Amino acid sequence: MSNALAIADNLLLAPYGVDERVLDATLGRMLAHQVDYADLYFQYTRTEGWSLEEGIVKAGSFSIDQGVGVRAVSGDKTAFAYSDDISAFALGEAADAVRAIGAAGGHGNAGVVQSRQALALYPALDPVDSLPAEAKVALLEKVERLARASDPRVIQVMAGLVAEYDVVYIARHDGVRAADVRPLVRMSVTVIAEQDGRREMGSSGGGGRFDLTGFSDEFIARHVDKAVRQALVNLESRPAPAGAMTVVLGSGWPGVLLHEAIGHGLEGDFNRKGTSAFSGRIGQRVAAPGVTVVDDGTLAGRRGSLAIDDEGNATHCTTLIEDGILKGYMQDAMNARLMGMAPTGNGRRESYAHLPMPRMTNTYMLAGDKAPEEIIASVKDGIYAANFGGGQVDITSGKFVFSASEAWKIENGKLAYPVKGATLIGNGPDVLNYVAMIGNDLALDEGVGVCGKEGQSVPVGVGQPTLRIDGGLTVGGTAT
Repeated sequence: MSNALAIADNLLLAPYGVDERVLDATLGRMLAHQVDYADLYFQYTRTEGWSLEEGIVKAGSFSIDQGVGVRAVSGDKTAFAYSDDISAFALGEAADAVRAIGAAGGHGNAGVVQSRQALALYPALDPVDSLPAEAKVALLEKVERLARASDPRVIQVMAGLVAEYDVVYIARHDGVRAADVRPLVRMSVTVIAEQDGRREMGSSGGGGRFDLTGFSDEFIARHVDKAVRQALVNLESRPAPAGAMTVVLGSGWPGVLLHEAIGHGLEGDFNRKGTSAFSGRIGQRVAAPGVTVVDDGTLAGRRGSLAIDDEGNATHCTTLIEDGILKGYMQDAMNARLMGMAPTGNGRRESYAHLPMPRMTNTYMLAGDKAPEEIIASVKDGIYAANFGGGQVDITSGKFVFSASEAWKIENGKLAYPVKGATLIGNGPDVLNYVAMIGNDLALDEGVGVCGKEGQSVPVGVGQPTLRIDGGLTVGGTAT
């Protein structure tokens, strides 16, 4: 953490003449009016992206952004200003603008300065510079070669590479000073396969909080194989049946359904406002016995992990549902204070130009004791959803619609044939009560998740074991 503080100071504060006196003076101006909370959020972000199609690199991008967000909170009201000019003058103007939210007569000066320590979950490095440009192009070309060599039916390959170097520094009214250096990389591969005039697509990818050297030959080959296999499976698919039926969800990325269908409903802001299906239900049964769901921002190297959240609080492993009983919500500082609860390290924001709010990190269901083969064998007639594409959810009602990118028809306990066009329709809080079997094969996604909320996007992780769901889901399909 001390290394992160030094990096942030050298990058975000010292070059612009911002030191502890400037920070204290800025926060002091905000505290001249009565506010419950005030902070300054400095950020520097450098991002590079490459994309390959038809065997050549067709696009590249590079961007640098930096600035500061200034926030004052009074009750449930927030005043916010931001600037891409990091200077004592800009900070002073922003402080004067946001302090108007409070009544005259404040709390005095900021608290005694304290550096906040956090877990070392990832290295403080710059992934953008971890490989030369030639090596990045060669990595994408390797994806192309492997995909085309794997099967003659592969007719098109698209690959992408993104690296981000993000440095943040938080100064709070209570004297807390915290910083984080956040590397983030992602590789993606999409293939199109053709057979007898029919074309189908498959995709895969992964990443995390490490640098580009983490994309080893084994890593690349695994994701190319997954993308090609999915495309070839879909070439053999038949129209999906429709109707209410037993559904088996695969492990890993299918946890995105859990993320959308119930995860957002367990965020503190929706519950404080009473708009979530889980509002006021702590201590009540909300899921079948055996269902335990956590949000864990402390997993080393994971895409959704953070050493500190965007309010300077250390992240936690927060138990949301335990053995079917609702235990708590994900909280940022403001909603936790208004609900009389403790922050859980879930205050997140897309950038310095956005307000923080309660957001998920890595949200997943814990494993049970059933082998995945046993779960499938137990189903006489149903659908196995191995992977998902997009989906939509209504936070207030919990209703959702998700499309499967790979699914199979289950007949007499066996995967009979792949199906195409399967969508899952249901209600998140209801579906949890129909979980009948929980696999012992918990897996997290490979590191590609992006979560949107109120116009803001942040990286997240999802996961779950194989699940058998006996009710509450309707399969939408095209078969008659």
